[in-house]
Order: sequence, then structure tokens, then C-alpha cells
Amino acid sequence: MAPMLLSFGHGYSARALTRRLLPQGWLVHGTTRTQDKADALRPEGVTPHIFPGTDLAPLLDRVTHLLISAGPDESGDPTLRELRDQIARRADRFAWVGYLSTTGVYGNHDGDWVDETTPLTPSTRRGKWRVAAEAEWQAIPHLPLHVFRLAGIYGPGRGPFAKVRAGTARRIVKPGQVFSRIHVEDIAQVLEASIARPNPGAVYNLCDDDPAPPQQIIAHAADLLGQPLPPEEDFETAEMTPMARSFYAESKRVRNDRIKSELGVRLLYPTYREGLQALLDAE
Repeated sequence: MAPMLLSFGHGYSARALTRRLLPQGWLVHGTTRTQDKADALRPEGVTPHIFPGTDLAPLLDRVTHLLISAGPDESGDPTLRELRDQIARRADRFAWVGYLSTTGVYGNHDGDWVDETTPLTPSTRRGKWRVAAEAEWQAIPHLPLHVFRLAGIYGPGRGPFAKVRAGTARRIVKPGQVFSRIHVEDIAQVLEASIARPNPGAVYNLCDDDPAPPQQIIAHAADLLGQPLPPEEDFETAEMTPMARSFYAESKRVRNDRIKSELGVRLLYPTYREGLQALLDAE
């Protein structure tokens, strides 16, 4: 019988994984909230389900793998809010369950390094929701859960080039600020490697090898395009939305040794330099 993945909140990262699984004979089902998004999934080979709103119990009896990308809110994890009991009753039937979290669970470390053993001390509201959601999933007995803490995601359609070309890119400078990031194709290959080598209870950081200040990425993109360097703006005085400003509340460097040592992953894009060049070449 072909392996079958049910992906909750079937978005950017899940679609990248799907492109790897379908040629191997997998069946992939994905949930989304709107009919327009559901219609967009069918041509990609995914069987869509509007959720909440669809009874997924019959499907849960058949799927072998679960992927959870849908993020939590102040009321908790949206998938468990609807299906906690049904998933719990079938926990030992699944071969693998993956939960996509965020490195925001570690909070601020003033640019110091963190790894999977670092205590979770989020400082943002969204980070606290993620810590609670991880715990909700980890509390289900016998569930073969794997937690993946993702750094900032980029890839096709999510690079800095459009803003640089349009002249709207900004180089916001906050001294000491660094971010880790990860190309979506590296997320997909890590998930695929974990599915092939399950280790229930494992937690993995998904990031590249080179944490860097955000203004450095914009500068490199401008250089690749031969465009003028956007002027630097001081973080303290720059006009920013509360959401944008919140991303600067935490600074840390994230270690990724575990995906290499346990899963044998060799990053396709070990730094933003290779990643941005590949995006430009693909254009």
C-alpha cells in the first residue's frame, strides 16, 4: 500500500515536501481554509480538504504520516482544537508525525548560539503560543512526534529581489542583530530524511550554517542584481509596523548539527549566498 501523508495547513514548506514525495508514489492530502486554495492544490497532485468543515475521521484511519504546518493562536493549536481526541485514539497507527515549529521558541540570546537543548524562553506572544503548541502535541501518548524548529524561510517567490528591484528594500540596522534562515528546499529534504529515519521524540533545528544581520542579505541581493545599495536606517528611528518591529525583539545564532549528524543531511544552500544565487539563476 502506498504511503499517505495528511498535511494540515498545506502551505509553502509542505508543498516543497510534496514535490519530493509524489514521484516516489506517495498519496498526499492537504487541508486549507478556502476553496480557492483547495482548487490550487489539485493541479499539484494534492487531494485538498477544507478544514475546519470536513470530517477527516475516515481519512485518519488510512493515512500513515501527518505533517502539521498550521500555526497556533491565543486559543492553542487549531488542529488539536478540532481533532485532538481522534488523533490521540489513532496515535500508535501513524508511522511518523512532524510538527513545524519555529526557532522563536528560544527567545532572545543577544546573538549567542542556541541548540535543541537550550531552554525555551520566548519573549514574543507568537513564540509563547508555539511553546504551548509543541507541548500540546508532545503530551499525546504514543504519538511518533518529531518537532522541527524552523528559522526564517526563504525560497522561490520569497526572496528579497522583488523589493530590491522595486526600490522598496530597506536595510534596517540594529547593532548586534543576527537572524538564522533556511531555504525551503532544505526544509523539504530534512523532512524527507526524517520520514526515512524516524526517531519519535526528536527535536531538530532547521537553519543554514551562516546566521547574519538582515541588512547584509539585502546588500548581497542588491550586489547580485547590480542595483544601488539601499541606505541604512537606524532601527530605533525607522518607521515600522508593530509586526515588523517584533521580529527584531530577538537575536540569536541557531545550531543545526543534529540534522547533519542524525539525519545525514547535507544542506543544498548552506548560506544565504548560495541560496540567493540559486533564486536568481532560476529566474
